[in-house]
Amino acid sequence: MTDISVFTQAFQFEDLSWDLTPVDGGFVIAGTLDTSLLTANQHYPNGYLKSGFVCGKVTTGGLIGPYLDAASDGRTKAVGILRASVRITRFGDGSVIPKVGISMLVHGQVDPTKLPYTSGGAAGGGYLDANGQADLPLIYFGS
Repeated sequence: MTDISVFTQAFQFEDLSWDLTPVDGGFVIAGTLDTSLLTANQHYPNGYLKSGFVCGKVTTGGLIGPYLDAASDGRTKAVGILRASVRITRFGDGSVIPKVGISMLVHGQVDPTKLPYTSGGAAGGGYLDANGQADLPLIYFGS
């Protein structure tokens, strides 16, 4: 049976002001994000994970999660910065999608003051700190 009930759907406005990479420059790689490593209130309150999220790679399985210098599963090393916002919850029922394909900037120019996640949400990770910057030597951080 078809469900024709009314529901509200949020959309994400893409803000790439943090990405200073010239249009013909930069390099991105693909990955698979494990959404079970995210925190809804911190990372995707409207159903979307914003671009500028700093990614770390889980040692076992190679899935991507939030970079967190204090993690114990391999995400202590930043591997890239989420290049485009991605939907984490499904349309309609709002359930969480378990794994999502992403692209990560690994070579380019970034203004760290404009990244969307800060150390204020340190417990969940996904923000840039000095160690994360050091892990990404092919990214120039400046304004």
